[in-house]
Amino acid sequence: MTHEARETGRAGDRVPDDRRPLWRQRDFGVFWAAQTLSVLGDSFALIALPLLVLEATGSIARMGLLTAVGGAAAVLAAVFAGAVVDRVDRRRLLVGCDLVRMVLYGLVPAVWLLGPQVWLLYAVLPLCEAVGMFFAVGYVTVVRSLVGTEQLTEANGRLNATAAAAGVLGPLCAGVVAAWSGPAAAVGVDAASFGVSAVLVALVRFRPRPADDRGKSGSSGLRQDLRTGVAFLRRHPVLRALTLLLCCFSFLTLGLNDLVIYHLKHDLGHDDGTVGTVMAVGALGTITGALLVARVRRRLGFGPTWTGAVAVCGLAFAGMGRADDVTTVALLSAAFLACVGMAGTCSMSLRQEVTPEHLLGRVTSAFWTLQYSVAPIGAAVLTWAAEARGTTPVATVAGACCVLIALAALFTPVRRAGKS
Repeated sequence: MTHEARETGRAGDRVPDDRRPLWRQRDFGVFWAAQTLSVLGDSFALIALPLLVLEATGSIARMGLLTAVGGAAAVLAAVFAGAVVDRVDRRRLLVGCDLVRMVLYGLVPAVWLLGPQVWLLYAVLPLCEAVGMFFAVGYVTVVRSLVGTEQLTEANGRLNATAAAAGVLGPLCAGVVAAWSGPAAAVGVDAASFGVSAVLVALVRFRPRPADDRGKSGSSGLRQDLRTGVAFLRRHPVLRALTLLLCCFSFLTLGLNDLVIYHLKHDLGHDDGTVGTVMAVGALGTITGALLVARVRRRLGFGPTWTGAVAVCGLAFAGMGRADDVTTVALLSAAFLACVGMAGTCSMSLRQEVTPEHLLGRVTSAFWTLQYSVAPIGAAVLTWAAEARGTTPVATVAGACCVLIALAALFTPVRRAGKS
């Protein structure tokens, strides 16, 4: 009996899993929980790693260099990730990525017991970012295999919302742990979260690829696989424009987290606990954006939603550098992250909707490779400029450029993308 027949049952009493409300879909629920726990731990590293560098060196430029090195590793991995994801068992890939990151991040608190070793961060973070890119590309493909196409935006929104909810608790706890036990202990929590995530992902039953899709994904060489993803982006007018616009946006914003931490600790003189609180408030913004994105996109359409979100990001970014109190920084951070979440969920959902199943890994890989190709350079330039000129002028210029990106989108096919 086929999967569809088993689910439909006698007299049509049951409906297929991918037509049920998301909260009633068992495998999506388990995957949802796994990602929430993983992000909860990740939010510890988001704060702890920059704090470790700042604590040891006192330099925002060194923080930016770490971000740039990690970003460069992710870009390099993205070149190959799509071809790998379209060829291998996706559950084994996701579980393996979680386990590798558990071990690598676990090295940091173990080595820190003997004393600060900043060089270790420059070794561990690039490896974790590279592995994380393989996981992220696989993640995009499996969401489509868990829910129906009509539920993609809702599913992505819920995943992002609960991940952000975990991101509220995570930074608060990370700030407390960093203040009491040091940032290295917070990295240890991140390592443990990947172990739990691996166990949960192993319990998820992903729908197998159709036989014809498996054949297509393995019928060409690696070089042709890479060209295939880029060629699909080039042919699709909206994805082509988005790739270029997001390349510019990522160049300007990858170093934002370092800039905010430096602004709070160096310019405003606050402690690690305050940094965690601000990051937690920012995560509340991500929750709001993730919960609203499906409704807003249905009402306004893809183009206005994406363009408006990017414009607000720019205004919030410019304001953060000029803010002279913690409350304002936190609120602007929440606005920025809410709109980043809305724009990101829209673009990811669009790629999932328009890309054939057997190409989804390669197209996602090509998209992210091009999007982040210059972002590591941007992070290094942004933080170097902030150390040399101060956070206020740098944030103002970067925010204004983000607004210009939104205006430029009005002259591309993004503006005319329909309501769906």
